[in-house]
Amino acid sequence: MKSYIAKTGEVDRKWYVVDAAGKPLGRVASQVASILRGKHKPTFTPNVDTGDYVIVINAEKVLLTGKKLDQKMLRHHSFYPGGLKETPYREVLKKKPEYAFEEAVRRMLPTGVLGRQTLRKLKVYRGSEHDQQAQKPEVLELKY
Repeated sequence: MKSYIAKTGEVDRKWYVVDAAGKPLGRVASQVASILRGKHKPTFTPNVDTGDYVIVINAEKVLLTGKKLDQKMLRHHSFYPGGLKETPYREVLKKKPEYAFEEAVRRMLPTGVLGRQTLRKLKVYRGSEHDQQAQKPEVLELKY
């Protein structure tokens, strides 16, 4: 019995639509990251991008439980002394909900070339309309 190792050209990819309205940000992001990596497939290979495309709609209606809207901060640094910028998630979800969701998923993916390649398969939209109708995506119900 030999182990199966996927090759980049042999991977067949599907398109999925996930509705994030009324669901916790971290739970949706972790399941989306798993689908982007391809961990739901029996042909998963850690060093090959075997994942599927995911379209996330209603990113502005995602929930944060507890006091996270005001206490949890999105941080980035300019690499200069005193260059730490902190923004509460309430402002981030109001101004750029797509960015908040992409950052949550990006931080759950591996760093390096494979993680960047995997993140390109994520499409996040603020409202309920998306531009990928031609790909005929399947609706994916997440368990949370």
